[in-house]
Amino acid sequence: MSHETPAGDRPLTTALAEAAGMAGHAPSVHNTQPWHWTVLPDALELRVVRERHLSAMDPEGHLLVVSCGAALHHARVALAAEGWTPVVERLPDPKEPDLLARITTLKHTGADPDAMRVVQCMQVRHTDRRPVSDEPIPTAALNDIDRAATLEGVNLQLLDDTQKIQLAGAAQQAAAVEADSPELREELAYWTSRAGTGTGLPPEVLPEQAPQTTVPARDFGRAGSLPIGPGHDKTAVYGILWGSDDETLSWLRAGEALSAAWLTATRHGVSLVPLSGVVEVEGTREVLRQMLAGLGFPYISMRLGLADPNHAGPPHTPRLDVAQTVDTSAVRDRLA
Repeated sequence: MSHETPAGDRPLTTALAEAAGMAGHAPSVHNTQPWHWTVLPDALELRVVRERHLSAMDPEGHLLVVSCGAALHHARVALAAEGWTPVVERLPDPKEPDLLARITTLKHTGADPDAMRVVQCMQVRHTDRRPVSDEPIPTAALNDIDRAATLEGVNLQLLDDTQKIQLAGAAQQAAAVEADSPELREELAYWTSRAGTGTGLPPEVLPEQAPQTTVPARDFGRAGSLPIGPGHDKTAVYGILWGSDDETLSWLRAGEALSAAWLTATRHGVSLVPLSGVVEVEGTREVLRQMLAGLGFPYISMRLGLADPNHAGPPHTPRLDVAQTVDTSAVRDRLA
């Protein structure tokens, strides 16, 4: 396709490079940021970075792909905000399994104001592991979050009180299983001691003590410095993202759905915390599948709630420099 500059707009290559850069704001498991972008004259390619794979926690690479799916959604939205409508080819080359997506055949159709607002949410979105406030989430906000995930081809099941207790039991069981794994504890210690590297979880985003929540939070193996306060999660809503199969493509779409749901939640002032522990252990993932009446496969669970407005939340996790995640060598002379 042509990569000429539309009248009054910047070159396509600039938009592609900036979209790849914005994708760096995406959430990833333990802030591993396991993605790499290649900017081409008329396309953008997303590859997984195996060196940032949590091999003990995520041996099959499911959450690795979810993380990259979230980055893919971020890039799509950033392009829409600049007026570009792309075709997204997911898993385009069976001979190159690390190539997860190619964004191509872009047409300039005019900036999308709604996408522009979502891009602003990318820059403020973060993970807040504190207990939520006592104020319930408005129904309209929950409906919008549900709709955002569904539009990405993934289902979001919000749990009733009985299912929430089942999720709590599964999370506790998963934590016990993982606590018995020296390899997993070593991996977790590595990703919580990455100060100055642009990746990992610094002490400022980890709770100073275990929060009082119905569904237990992950034990990171060390105390952080994030004040927790006296709150609970009585008004929190829990959900499961799920789909009809267990293939790589579905996990990629799950990451896109997680991003869409999270950015929509951010827009409504709703805190979202992904709970991946229960899908990391085969036995507890099967519990989630039973909660779905055996109709599909769970990809990730989450907690939704309104953050306590009286206490400052955690800072953003660090990010790799754009030059480490985006390769523009093929178009460097064309970038404005």
